[in-house]
Amino acid sequence: MATKISFAPAGKLLTSIIMSRLRITALLLALVTLLVYLPVGRHDFVNYDDTDYVTENSFVKSGLTWVDAKWAFIAFHSGNWHPITWLSHMADCEFFGLNPGAHHFVNALLHAANVALLFILFLRLTGLFWPAAFNAALFAWHPLHVESVAWISERKDVLSTFFELLALLCYARFAEKSKALSSSSVLGSARNSKPDVFYTLALAMFALGLMSKPMIVTLPFVMLLLDYWPLRRFSPSTFCLAFLLEKWPFFLLAAISCVITFLAQRAGAAVVSLEIIPLHLRLENALVAYPSYLLKLFWPENLAVIYPLPKLYPLWQLMLAIAALIFISWLVWYARKFAYLPVGWLWFLGTLLPVIGIVQVGSQAMADRYSYFPSIGIFIAVAFGVNDMENRYQFPKIALTMAAVLMLAGCLFLAENQLGYWHDSEALFRHALAVTKNNDIAHLNLGAALQKRGDWNGALAEYCETERLAPGGFLIHGNIGSVLDDLGRPEAAMAEYQEALRINPNQPKIHDGIGITLVEMNRFNEAMRQFAEAARLNANDPWPHFQMGQALLKQGHDAEAISQFRESLRLDPDNFQILAYAARVLSADENTAMRDGQAALTYAARANILVGGQHLFVIEALGMAYAETGDYSNAVEAAKTVVGLATATKMKNLEPMQQRLQLYENHQPWRESFLATNMPAKILPNN
Repeated sequence: MATKISFAPAGKLLTSIIMSRLRITALLLALVTLLVYLPVGRHDFVNYDDTDYVTENSFVKSGLTWVDAKWAFIAFHSGNWHPITWLSHMADCEFFGLNPGAHHFVNALLHAANVALLFILFLRLTGLFWPAAFNAALFAWHPLHVESVAWISERKDVLSTFFELLALLCYARFAEKSKALSSSSVLGSARNSKPDVFYTLALAMFALGLMSKPMIVTLPFVMLLLDYWPLRRFSPSTFCLAFLLEKWPFFLLAAISCVITFLAQRAGAAVVSLEIIPLHLRLENALVAYPSYLLKLFWPENLAVIYPLPKLYPLWQLMLAIAALIFISWLVWYARKFAYLPVGWLWFLGTLLPVIGIVQVGSQAMADRYSYFPSIGIFIAVAFGVNDMENRYQFPKIALTMAAVLMLAGCLFLAENQLGYWHDSEALFRHALAVTKNNDIAHLNLGAALQKRGDWNGALAEYCETERLAPGGFLIHGNIGSVLDDLGRPEAAMAEYQEALRINPNQPKIHDGIGITLVEMNRFNEAMRQFAEAARLNANDPWPHFQMGQALLKQGHDAEAISQFRESLRLDPDNFQILAYAARVLSADENTAMRDGQAALTYAARANILVGGQHLFVIEALGMAYAETGDYSNAVEAAKTVVGLATATKMKNLEPMQQRLQLYENHQPWRESFLATNMPAKILPNN
């Protein structure tokens, strides 16, 4: 028999024992979840959305300020309006800088909190201890949820669910206090009494959840499902309009959120038009997606960050998907006396509806992260179904226990395995390509990861495959141009850039890339015009000003270059790359009039905090700044750290680093020329 916990008044000792058991179980579930996700502390940012959400978002990187908080509430950045999510990322940067492990661990903490809340919620709703614990454990350790936790940009998933579960807990307390046991009494209560404190708290939590991720607009319907089971406030024959009227403020907030989301996605050009993805394909994809999510919940194989949307679905696949949905729905209706089955099935179907693809955002067929909250419906059916099998049909308890243990052990093993693919961009997109077909987005992002680490031939191959799969995009021509420039083929790079401009002449990054290539060809005047156009097209982008500064340094116009660096830092004061480069120039420039050791030290120290003290180029600049200010002890320590990092990463040319160390040990600063004939390695956006 399943253990049933009563929340009715009991003796103090008994109540204390029961509550201690509940707290210990919730804590254990949360702690095991944290242990499972402990490896994320060593994971990096990925190049898919993390740039927009954190690493290249100047408002987020500067931490919690009034200006940034205001931006969070008024911006439609990345096609979204979720100010609470932005504030959470800002708080991370305020406390941890750009330390990716810390950002990841906050996601893991929120997920662990959600696990504990889910256990407490269903224990309060049903009083059944083991089904509530099993439900929470499935949610905690299922590999399909790795994406929501291990991806920093999906903070919105774990954060919105945190508020959603708090809202449901408050609603459960409100429902328990309600004296309405029939439709007529409910109606009288709705007319004559004001909502109590728990109703108000539930509404507040719902508002915070909507401001974290608008996908939770379906919460009022989830409340109605819980009214049916396990709250049993009505049966199908006793349902009346009063139950809808009781929740009108929740429906109003949901409607407002839908309008705001539509405006945000339209402003960010996030919604794909019907010309690109026609309605019939969206409907076909929705029909196939539902059973696909269900299949991955029971057999989580070939999970990927991107599932490309096919150009068409075979008729047999559509017929099979429709048959599966009809059969499961019929089975649930036939077994409707087990009320958790229709509640779980409708929970799954309904909460997935906002992201099932009728309104297509992006070009993916489905996404693991979309199952984070909807999957709870299936877990409810499984957990409480197992409990019923034991109670009603006398299944051997030991057999069901062993099956549950094996199921959870399998989830833990698969989740740990899936977690490894999220270590960095290269691992993530190599895995996606291994388990999917015709995945142009994965090829594109793998190319960017390879380009970042200097594998330019590998990057070029990935970009060319992207162009083959999805021809005609300005972005891919720009990326090919960039990597051709890295390979020392400026003329070929210019041809790709020009093709990108032909497709879309108003892209600042393309003008910026052309300018960089022109500088390397010593065509400085043309390059400056390209940088100026890039700055005009995006007045908030620091990179055109930074590139102008580099071009001016190459020509010997150091004072003008410093002005451009300062302008770029005005636009993005927490860009560690620009901070470190400016610090290097102000510390090491051969032109005595340009050096400013204190300013250099301020810039370099700030950059070092932002990257958590583990970035070679930043520590190198910090050492130069220490030496320029006469602090040779710290300069030596910085230089030793640089040599150690370079050795650990098997860098080939250690001589300049060792020369700097020797100079600092002899109490001499480092000097270098920034002219075209003697330039340090270039810095590009996203590097």
